[in-house]
Amino acid sequence: MTSTENTTNPGPVWLVSAGPGDPELLSLRATDALAAAQVVVTDSQVASLAEQCAPQAQIEAAVDANGLPITRAARAKKVATAARKGQAVVRLMSGDPSLDGSLAEEGEALSKQEVRFDVVPGTSTLTGIATYAGIPLVTKKSTRVVVFTDPEDVAEPDPSMTLVYTNGADEAPDIATRLMAEGFDPETPLAIIRSGSTVEQRTLTSTLAEVAKAAKAAKLAGPGVVIVGSVVDSRPALDWFETKPLFGWRVLVPRTKEQAGAVSARLAPYGAVGEEVPTISVEPPRTPQQMEKAIQGIVDGTYAWVVFTSANAVRAIRERFAARGLDARDLAGVKLAAVGDKTAQALKEMGVTPNLVPAEEQSSAGLVAAWHAYDAEIDGGNNRVFLPRADIATETLVEGLTALGWAPDDITAYRTVRASPPPAPVREAIKTGGFDAVLFTSSSTVRNLVGIAGKPHATTVVACIGPATAKTAEEHGLRVDVLASEPKIEVLVDELAAHGERLRLAAAESGEASWRPSRKRVARRRSAR
Repeated sequence: MTSTENTTNPGPVWLVSAGPGDPELLSLRATDALAAAQVVVTDSQVASLAEQCAPQAQIEAAVDANGLPITRAARAKKVATAARKGQAVVRLMSGDPSLDGSLAEEGEALSKQEVRFDVVPGTSTLTGIATYAGIPLVTKKSTRVVVFTDPEDVAEPDPSMTLVYTNGADEAPDIATRLMAEGFDPETPLAIIRSGSTVEQRTLTSTLAEVAKAAKAAKLAGPGVVIVGSVVDSRPALDWFETKPLFGWRVLVPRTKEQAGAVSARLAPYGAVGEEVPTISVEPPRTPQQMEKAIQGIVDGTYAWVVFTSANAVRAIRERFAARGLDARDLAGVKLAAVGDKTAQALKEMGVTPNLVPAEEQSSAGLVAAWHAYDAEIDGGNNRVFLPRADIATETLVEGLTALGWAPDDITAYRTVRASPPPAPVREAIKTGGFDAVLFTSSSTVRNLVGIAGKPHATTVVACIGPATAKTAEEHGLRVDVLASEPKIEVLVDELAAHGERLRLAAAESGEASWRPSRKRVARRRSAR
């Protein structure tokens, strides 16, 4: 025994099932275990899930020096070694370990090494993948389920039975041949499901007699589940996942990672995956003296109002406050205005509520329209307004407040500079149509994206948050497909989804297999060859 081992007080061990593929299917108990883990020994297929859910832990992939999977006994040894050092260990297992045999082998290996463990089951790949494909395993007509792990296994014909081959996708034609030889009706429905429960899921339905031809035409390959039986006929009514308006869409979000998070969360229920590409970098002003003087002016009561035109402006003030040992309480003597709901939310997160947010148009012009003319008696004789803004902001707010009798101090609180180009694969995807859609939330995101990565491909759906952004996109030679009816990111995403639904219905009516713009681009390439 090494000096670092602690056999009398080993760390806790959890054997956690990652489930069929969708990371949101992790159980509450699984997320609690990952949050407590100091070491996560993970299958390579779910390594990204381990990094996402246990960022504090040491992540150890269950592979050798050459990146090849190690044996299940070797994985158990890794777990035991970490536990004997007193560390909390999660063994994150891909798929359904109780179904593929890994739980039996690794659990027995740990027991032999006298390492105690808890098992954290998850969503079974058996039911999870079938459910995501819209196929119930049991119906009134089909009341028995038989599971095969070997594609060569067969059963006697029985209309009340559902057959599930856990890894038979590429062998589906051979499975069908063997079943028909056993006496199964050639018209028995069959489904092949690949990448189940992820946005890459593809489900092919056919019959035993026709599956060979259908599989060849689909040009799909790789592991997956095969389901045979009348239950497959339920799919048209229960196909809830692959019919999402933006199912599988890869959407380019030219915003910083912090800003893109909310956008991606809005896209996810529609079946899309947002991929952020920062087009600007927010940096402090080159000369901070004006900002420091203005911050002191807030404390001294110099200003009647502070106007925030963006969440970045709120962040800039918050950082300067923190640097000086100030907090939200030091804003108590001044009124606050926010240009829109997002900026107002940033202020609330800081601990204050704005006095004025335009109810109609949420823009600089809308804020001016909602502002009142200065009245010395009503406004206490103070018409000074602090306006912390970006170095590239327009003059609309300054001119409007001045016309109303106010005296704005227009001060650069932060600079926006063009970000570095994204990695080469992302640039290539932008130019060649690898993205299904792009969301533009300002004119600068259009200019900067084209500047650092090139113009999006003609097949990519272009969605713009407002007329000014759309005009800039058109000036750069882009076709605008979606223009938000309100300048709000949630409206933009919702209306992109509505556009996607129209494309889906049109594709279904014309008999096309996909309504994803990137897939159509690939199909056109193939037909051109």
